[in-house]
Amino acid sequence: MKQYAVVTGSSRGLGKSFAGELAQRQINLILISLPNESLVSFGKKMASEYGIDVHCLETDLSNTQNVISVAEKINKQFNVFILINNVGIGGSRKFTDVDSTYIIKMVQINILATTVLTRQLLPNLFKQPEGYVLNVSSLAAYSPIGYKTIYPATKSFIYSFSIGLCQELKDTNVFVSVVNPGPMVTNEDVFVRNKKQSLFGRLAYSDSAKVAKKSIDNIFKRKKVILVNPLSWLLLQIVPTRITCSILTSTMKREIQ
Repeated sequence: MKQYAVVTGSSRGLGKSFAGELAQRQINLILISLPNESLVSFGKKMASEYGIDVHCLETDLSNTQNVISVAEKINKQFNVFILINNVGIGGSRKFTDVDSTYIIKMVQINILATTVLTRQLLPNLFKQPEGYVLNVSSLAAYSPIGYKTIYPATKSFIYSFSIGLCQELKDTNVFVSVVNPGPMVTNEDVFVRNKKQSLFGRLAYSDSAKVAKKSIDNIFKRKKVILVNPLSWLLLQIVPTRITCSILTSTMKREIQ
């Protein structure tokens, strides 16, 4: 009986690194991403290189009905023992400059896609000998940030949701983990923005391949909260929120100028 890991947002960035790390461990994959992001070619490469079974599902998870539909398809065809809710969007903009479409899309992708897909796939996970859910939050979950405003709030939700669900499912076969990485340098644009940031901002940056490896290692160790930036995490714990919010807001202000 083949078992699969589901990875959302798997065509680039951290999601792609998660897929690569799982493939190296000979774990069959169900990759989910937007259409026209070269997901199929990436999936074929993973299947050929590691000799695993890979299925690619292209859909827009900002539409909740799409989330439900893709979950129904997965539940009918596959046995899922790992769900990695990686999909998410961010960005730095003045709140007064964004429209309702921007706000709704971020909430839909960052909160609803993760919450609904988890709920829809849990019955599948319960059927397996062991099941694992990994939700991707962010260091931003620990502090409000001006010029981001919505993003940290959505990641705080993911953090809280994950901890609560882990506790609720403690007597089941499914374990829930949450990882809180900092921003990742995934392209030249991010690299340029990173150079504009303060020392505090640059310290928070993560390498996606290292985040993926540490996260997968730790879900199998049943680690509830996975820290990949311990120094940044410690600073966010001991420095008052009013100070971290001020520093991080200044950082974001420089980024958008």
